[in-house]
Amino acid sequence: MHSPADTSSHTQEPGSRVASITVTYNGAASIRRHLQSLRAQTHRLHEIVVVDNASSDDTRRLVADEFPEVTLVELGNNVGVAGGLAAGINYAVQKKQYDWIWTFDQDSVPAPDALEQLLTAFDDLSPDNDSVALLAPTCRHSSSGMSYPALSWLGSGFAPSELPTAHDVDFVDMVISSGSLIRSSVVDKVGLPREDFFIDFVDYEYCLRLRKYGFRIALVRDAVLEHSIGSPAMITFLGTEKSWADHASWREYYMARNEIFTIWQYRPFLATKFFVLRRLAQHALGILLFGSEKLACLTMICRGVIDGLTGRLGIRYLPHQSRTFETVAHPLRPASLVEKSQ
Repeated sequence: MHSPADTSSHTQEPGSRVASITVTYNGAASIRRHLQSLRAQTHRLHEIVVVDNASSDDTRRLVADEFPEVTLVELGNNVGVAGGLAAGINYAVQKKQYDWIWTFDQDSVPAPDALEQLLTAFDDLSPDNDSVALLAPTCRHSSSGMSYPALSWLGSGFAPSELPTAHDVDFVDMVISSGSLIRSSVVDKVGLPREDFFIDFVDYEYCLRLRKYGFRIALVRDAVLEHSIGSPAMITFLGTEKSWADHASWREYYMARNEIFTIWQYRPFLATKFFVLRRLAQHALGILLFGSEKLACLTMICRGVIDGLTGRLGIRYLPHQSRTFETVAHPLRPASLVEKSQ
């Protein structure tokens, strides 16, 4: 681990000491732009932390040479997004005792005022902000017009939330981890992200855990995050335009297993279970129609469902070492939730 200098250029108010945590794996192609965006924040970060999942490319050398102020946490093995987040958050909360933790994927690029907007929104919610555990930006991919919406529970299932009106926030149930600003005091109460998930649904499980404890999650319209969504293709099926992203079979396993396990833990109702199983069946149909590894992916989904129902977690399958978290379209959310921005 390389120790940083404080990246703050000015004295900040109490309660606003923020560290960023970026989980990376073979991220040399994207990490530079990401770290430059963190350097450029109008509300300066006290520490920028990169947790490297045993990259085999130039990620660690690039970070050490070009960003000497960054703390580089080098893990001995690839423990996935889940293990990387847990390690980074534990470092920032337990060892350094920061007030806020800002979590990221390696290729997300927050707008220069994104952190300032998140903290301002939190202050504006006073005196009712004690229950707010996490604030999330609006995630966009400008070149494709795609976005990952926040999700809310509506009846027996979850659905995309509408964006809040200008200069406002909305309260939702689930957001992706990249760009999420988490209060450290909340981590002390609810714990760390589940390391045994490895990848996929890590952030959604954590959000539902926060909600179970009675905390709120705020979506902030004016905080903007440029976020890669991999390479989904737009397809027209039965007259409806949808996005489709092909995933490797090992990832289909984690997507199915972790979602099944999470929903059965937090929403163990017959209608909710039916909603999730129907969603997985629709995804399986998509694989049959459009997937490139049909049999392998369907087999892994079945294994994931069985292991999710029986609680068999942990790292069961590893990606091929030539793959990166970027090329698998950023794990922590189902591809079927990608929407076209209006």
